[in-house]
Amino acid sequence: MAIILRPLNYLKEVFGVAEKKKTSKLTLGALILMIFTSVFGFTNIPRAFFLMGYASIFWYVLAAVTFFIPYAFMLGEMGAAFGEAKGGIYSWMEKSVNAKFAFIGTFMWFASYIIWMVNVGNGIWIPLSNAIFGVDKTQSWTFFGLTNGVQTLGILAIIWIIVITFVTSKGLDKVKKVTSIGGSAITLINVILFLGGLLILILKKGVTAQPITAKAFFQSPNESYTSMIQVFSFVVFAIFAYGGLEVVGGLVDETENAKVNFPKGLAISAIVIAIGYAIGIFMMGTFTNWDFVFKTGGGFAKATGSNAEVTLGNVAYIAMNNMGYQLGLALHMSHHAAIQVGIWLSRYMGLSMFLALTGAFFTLIFSPLKTIIEGTPAELWPKSFAKKNKHNMPVNAMIVQAAIVIVIIAFVAFGGKSAAKFFEILTAMTNVSMTLPYLFVAFAFFGFKKDNSIEKPFTIYKGKTFYKFCVWMVMFTVGFANVFTIIQPAIDGNLGQTFWSIAGPVFFTVVALIMFNRYEKKTGLK
Repeated sequence: MAIILRPLNYLKEVFGVAEKKKTSKLTLGALILMIFTSVFGFTNIPRAFFLMGYASIFWYVLAAVTFFIPYAFMLGEMGAAFGEAKGGIYSWMEKSVNAKFAFIGTFMWFASYIIWMVNVGNGIWIPLSNAIFGVDKTQSWTFFGLTNGVQTLGILAIIWIIVITFVTSKGLDKVKKVTSIGGSAITLINVILFLGGLLILILKKGVTAQPITAKAFFQSPNESYTSMIQVFSFVVFAIFAYGGLEVVGGLVDETENAKVNFPKGLAISAIVIAIGYAIGIFMMGTFTNWDFVFKTGGGFAKATGSNAEVTLGNVAYIAMNNMGYQLGLALHMSHHAAIQVGIWLSRYMGLSMFLALTGAFFTLIFSPLKTIIEGTPAELWPKSFAKKNKHNMPVNAMIVQAAIVIVIIAFVAFGGKSAAKFFEILTAMTNVSMTLPYLFVAFAFFGFKKDNSIEKPFTIYKGKTFYKFCVWMVMFTVGFANVFTIIQPAIDGNLGQTFWSIAGPVFFTVVALIMFNRYEKKTGLK
């Protein structure tokens, strides 16, 4: 856990408190915090414990070993080799395989993040509401004279997109500061979880709320997650909890001493995130008895008379409410005081999640766009897209991206049930499309290692057999996750979602091929 605190050592440097650097490029500390906010999701910890208890640790570690860590090392090698390339994963795949292959994978990946921005733009207000009121009141918000919460959230999301696009257009320094705040906030909530859980464990003389047995680490206390199908669904959940690492690929050329700092930042972040998830899940068990808190509504819920159904949407707040309450009781506080500790701890979690999502938003509104605009051939896009402002930002492309996101948000918010259904289809289309590019990048690593003309200043995979094994392992893991994501809805009787999950990657591939073929004809390459 001490490692988790290391990024905090860089905060003074990030915010310019230390001696001012001549360069505005990302420092190692800023890069680590940016990766942390882009990948690590604190809510994944209580959600994992809710679904599988201690048994989730095994699957999270397995996902880290078979996918996240080896994948991070692949990105580290390619990022160090192509440190001057502005196109992130596109440039890496283009130089390792070919341009058409790279464009299909990158376009699919970029399109998925457009839908991500719509989702988060609407959903980011829930943790903020919890921070202010202690509960989610977003559905009752009726600002601007609007009749329902959906429309209000739509307007807030539109304003949010405009503000973030404007601030981001002012330069990378602004992005660094916001992501640093988000990364620090999410780091602190993890420190609170660890120290709070440890203190409760000490005060309880080593007795955990959830009993520790050999069986507990392999079998879920949740009756809904005991069948093989449900266990497989959790494996997919665990794999995707590590998603988003490739986003920072577009920032290699913006990183200070990239050949050293970029792979080092990826390696440190990957290991810290994997360890952080495992320790965090274990700490949940120090103050959360699964049956008592989640099944019978005991602990904080019983003390406050709350009878809210535990769901993946609210379990994080319920868990942290209970942690504060149990900590208060362990410290021999009054009943009322213990309840207040739980309330304020939950409020801080809401605030930290809001700041973390804000930091991630600043990164994701810029980095994927930078990757696809600056990495791909200029002839694929209108000339104005490549134009940069004085802050070195592709402002015209950012405006177009913001406009697309705003149109989708407005349509969903004010379009009624048919619009909501349409957005469900869009979301289903990106379920696989967002993670399928991981296969593209992993496959490109074969070409990267085979090409001896590529200078490789950072090498982890030294043996030919070892790197091939790791690539196939990553591809199998991601492939399994995607296949199960496709077939699970059909197993549950939702054939429509299965269809659109397949249709999404096919549609984006066709669009990408059409665009690339037009480019080839236009430039005489075909």
